[in-house]
Amino acid sequence: METLWFMIVAVMVAAYVVLDGFDLGAGVIYLGAARTTDDRSRILRAIGPVWDGNEVWLLAAGGTLYFAFPLLYASSFSGFYLPLMMVLWLLMLRGVGIEFRAHMENPVWRGFFDVVFCVSSILLTIFFGAALGNVVRGVPLGSDGYFFEPLWTNFRVGANAGILDWYTVLTGVIALVTLTAHGSLYIALKTEGDLNQRARNAALWAWPLQLILTIVGLVATCYVRPGVLDNYKEHAIGFLIPVIVFGSLAAMISAIRKGQEQEKVAFLASGLYIVGMLVGAAFALYPVVLPASTDPAYNLTIYNTAAGHHGLTVGFTWWTLGAILSVAYFVFLFRKFRGKVRLEGEGY
Repeated sequence: METLWFMIVAVMVAAYVVLDGFDLGAGVIYLGAARTTDDRSRILRAIGPVWDGNEVWLLAAGGTLYFAFPLLYASSFSGFYLPLMMVLWLLMLRGVGIEFRAHMENPVWRGFFDVVFCVSSILLTIFFGAALGNVVRGVPLGSDGYFFEPLWTNFRVGANAGILDWYTVLTGVIALVTLTAHGSLYIALKTEGDLNQRARNAALWAWPLQLILTIVGLVATCYVRPGVLDNYKEHAIGFLIPVIVFGSLAAMISAIRKGQEQEKVAFLASGLYIVGMLVGAAFALYPVVLPASTDPAYNLTIYNTAAGHHGLTVGFTWWTLGAILSVAYFVFLFRKFRGKVRLEGEGY
């Protein structure tokens, strides 16, 4: 059951990053790709019906983590208290930027909330990437399973590292570029005309950076945490993951260059790349859920952080029912709002 719930949490995190990732990426390119008020309205209409629903997956992943691995939840939320508060404020500011902008007629206030929306989206992508970097790198866990990290120290990886060091900043930049491309492809899929072209150009320019940063990130991860390859050496099937990652990058660039007829393929390939990267990290860490940078004996694993077996078994039944309802709702939602966005009508 511990392994099953580890997989469930990984799937829910991947679902959040893929789904909310494209509207975060749309926010990143918002001020650059959208040159006019109409263009900005089109971007907001493209994400309008789904952005708040996508964020529910973050809450669901946190709730699942609390249910299945309560000690991990307690340890990580106490140790990462400061960055979590920053993420919470950024999520609120992003929502405020979207909603208030729609109710303002004054161009100065509209411009202000446009900047709030764009900047909070950029910072969120970096913070989420840095968070994953902290999990892969390890944190200074004590014998009681808790830790504290300052926001930064000397930017070096080691026992006294902060939340931000050269490695976690690198993972933050990787997340920024990845979600920028992901969001650009979604906006290209949902729009027409000049905005469509600018969105595809953004993805085209992001792709070489994405490829280079993926290679650099893999090398840096092996340097920072050499043990990440142990599971791959024991289970050869794991080497399919890098094949999927680089295969999806190849499919992305091929589809982008073919133009509008391959926009959906490019977007799906981008989502597959994100899933491949996250699955690769989970596969490398298993069964550890939060490594200790101080002493491997202090690692938090799926076994010493999990809830009781009976609770996990009963919870799986209820989670399955909830997951079916959620998937059905999202299938309906995306089918309902499929196709290109228009400016006619009410709302976003």
